[in-house]
Amino acid sequence: MTEAEVAQLRERAMSVPISSALGLTLVAIERGMCRLAMTRDPRYDGIFLSLHGGLMMTLADSAGAFALLSVVDPGEAVTTTEMNIRFLAPVHDRVTATAQVLKVGKTLCPLVTELHDDTGRLVAHAGMTYMRVRRDSASLDPTRGQGGTR
Repeated sequence: MTEAEVAQLRERAMSVPISSALGLTLVAIERGMCRLAMTRDPRYDGIFLSLHGGLMMTLADSAGAFALLSVVDPGEAVTTTEMNIRFLAPVHDRVTATAQVLKVGKTLCPLVTELHDDTGRLVAHAGMTYMRVRRDSASLDPTRGQGGTR
């Protein structure tokens, strides 16, 4: 990727409100790969005094979205259609999510994300599918076609 492409993706990633709210850090981005990190804040702990699993899932999802935007037009609209995660160990400090695009389809794009703590221990593994949303598609506008009204 060119420096300009990396800068554009970094700006887009860090402009997402959840990125600043959770203190996400863009560690690395390459074609088809994104590495995001966050440091545990005890205010967001789960029941067992470790990083809440929902926040780990958010980190994995965000890394996936930015990995996908590195191989499609970075201005394109994408959305998660399904996601699963396996939690393997608690996180007590910093966690890094590395997302890898498996395939860029015309509509659906599968990805995998691994989450590691600062010791390198695998703490979670996620799989997800994103949909490329065509903004100009009449079929996506519920007010057009098939009896829709304005």
